[in-house]
Amino acid sequence: MNGTKHDGAMAPLRVFIVDDEPPARARLRELLDDCRAEVPNVVAGEAGNGMEGLKLVASCAVDVVLVDIHMPGMSGMEFARHTQLLETPPAVIFVTSYDQYAVEAFELNAVDYLLKPVRAGRIAAALSKAAAGQRAAREVLDRVDTQPRRYLSVNERGRITLVPLAEVIYLKAELKYVTVHACAGEYLVEESLAQLEEEFGNFFVRVHRSCLVARDRIRGFERAAGDDAEAGWAVVLDGCQERLPVSRRQWTQVKALAKS
Repeated sequence: MNGTKHDGAMAPLRVFIVDDEPPARARLRELLDDCRAEVPNVVAGEAGNGMEGLKLVASCAVDVVLVDIHMPGMSGMEFARHTQLLETPPAVIFVTSYDQYAVEAFELNAVDYLLKPVRAGRIAAALSKAAAGQRAAREVLDRVDTQPRRYLSVNERGRITLVPLAEVIYLKAELKYVTVHACAGEYLVEESLAQLEEEFGNFFVRVHRSCLVARDRIRGFERAAGDDAEAGWAVVLDGCQERLPVSRRQWTQVKALAKS
């Protein structure tokens, strides 16, 4: 981390700001300037939404991200979860006008939490925690943020690609990865099919032990070709030429989802 001491001096923390309100970003820049003598820092950049923020944070060296929780398109919580895929995840400090998350979520001190209006002394204390090497563990963020993500994140050579959940056609387990079949192409994610099913159970349905399909893309069923003894039917999906086998175990549940 850049915020370590060299010859008795602390190297400046590289701080990135993510907030959809320009006045809020300006206020954070002022506060960072106010506490610079106490905790050396530089503003590495800023973004007005989580998607833009992820792209920029992944492309530059960032030690700390100050991120608003309530933003359109992608919440600060989801943003923080996606940053955990980076090779060196930044420390995440949440900034918000609402305090309903504070007590349970941040007793663990895994990340810090600043309630607006933020004071210079409070932001200095949060930056000091970050300089000490504190990080938000992915499992902590997953437990704190109980809302399903709007995107799946793919780590490709140090770059995060966001795949909108609405564009995912089906998910298929292959070895230790899950292949995401989406409108724009195929991607590999290092999450188990069971984890994805638990998080997105309202969006996907299991048709086979190794496959989940998007519920709203089911158009019907056909008799499965070949001699697969386990699957007598295959599901027809909108936007997908491939016919995916439905196991006998899942058939009763799946057939009720067919659209007329």
